[in-house]
Amino acid sequence: MSLLELNDVKVHFPIKKGLIFDRTVGHVYAVDGISLKVEAGQTYGLVGESGCGKTTLGRAVLRLVDITSGEVVLDGTDLASLPDKEMRTMRRRLQMVFQDPLGSLNPRQNIESILSEGMAAHGIGADQAERREKIRAILAKVGLPSNALSRYPHEFSGGQRQRIGIARALVLEPDVIICDEPVSALDVSIQAQVVNLLDELQEELGLTYVVIAHDLAVVRHISDVIGVMYLGSLVEEAPSDSLYAEPKHPYTKALMSAVPIPDPTVEEARERILLTGDLPSPANPPSGCRFHTRCPWAQPKCKEDRPQLREVGEGHRVACHFVEDIDSGLLQIGANHAAVVPAARTEEAGIEAAAAKAAEAEAAAPKAAVSEGAATDAEAEAATDAEAGQAPEAESAEEAVETEAAETEAVEAEAAETEAAETEAVETEAAATETDEIKPSEAEAAETDSTEPAKDSTAQGA
Repeated sequence: MSLLELNDVKVHFPIKKGLIFDRTVGHVYAVDGISLKVEAGQTYGLVGESGCGKTTLGRAVLRLVDITSGEVVLDGTDLASLPDKEMRTMRRRLQMVFQDPLGSLNPRQNIESILSEGMAAHGIGADQAERREKIRAILAKVGLPSNALSRYPHEFSGGQRQRIGIARALVLEPDVIICDEPVSALDVSIQAQVVNLLDELQEELGLTYVVIAHDLAVVRHISDVIGVMYLGSLVEEAPSDSLYAEPKHPYTKALMSAVPIPDPTVEEARERILLTGDLPSPANPPSGCRFHTRCPWAQPKCKEDRPQLREVGEGHRVACHFVEDIDSGLLQIGANHAAVVPAARTEEAGIEAAAAKAAEAEAAAPKAAVSEGAATDAEAEAATDAEAGQAPEAESAEEAVETEAAETEAVEAEAAETEAAETEAVETEAAATETDEIKPSEAEAAETDSTEPAKDSTAQGA
């Protein structure tokens, strides 16, 4: 028998409406019928996009949220049906490392008080001195000094606070630890330290982990078996290496294609599946297969019949009606719900693709020469055909250019006529002004001329 077993677990949150009388108008189907098994000493990884119900499932295992229906069996005991008092006792065997290390630690308590609180509640240690010695030993295991006992959470870094959260779970000597995003809030270097610490503690203490995470690389490194969740359902489950090497479910294929590969050649050559649309609302999930609204291989049956997890290989379970047809290529991918970037999957194919690009570049040079008149007859004929195909567009482009030129010429001509008319008016006005100035001068000149003979005659008489 498995150490931890979940059978058709459902967690539905009611949607209430009304100011005076609360009435239920719907439900949020956060977890909707999940079944899985976790063996002793194993690490089970849960992955999926935000809002798919991973954290809710982890909390349901510890009964931190109410289970609507289903069974959570720990070592033969159904936790879902236990009374609160007995469940309190069983929680010593189930502990959780929370996503936010600072938010999960009481800022008013020092580390000794935080770690000894659970020990005192479960009767671990005869007195505080014995509990203090055990806490020091646990702090040493997680890499913290003994003088940390008197310090408060705000005095530690993020990585140190997460180590305190791990120590709080370890002091109760649990069988199963639920790790909810244990490294998502930490730097990359600190992430590696915490993941390695979890590995070492598992080997030393024989712990069983359920790791909830978004980082697929972290999950692959630490997990033995991986379950993929989508909209409250488990769509695929397989051993870690098998899942990463050959994902079966369409959603898993898209999820794995999003993982970046540090080798540029392989990254450019591999196939990418880009899903369109958003995750449907868990308050109104689609009928049939939950993924059919975004699945590139969706068929009419997917909208009507919800697929169940079934064995398709050794330890490999998939919830898909057409997984064999997809693998064999009988069912072709559609373009309605995904954009697919087809490419080779291996490095050799990537090298071949690079060679093909080089060959195309070499072939492009003769084509350029053809356009300049140095083409062979066949290439010239091909170029002629291409030009003939583009002739209508070229003619329409020329007509548009001619029309625009004619309009521009007309505007310029009108502007020139207007300018000429204005210039002529100015010149006419200037000429009139000059004439008016000249006429008095001519009169004066005439008067002068008539006066001069009179002067001459007077001179002669004298």
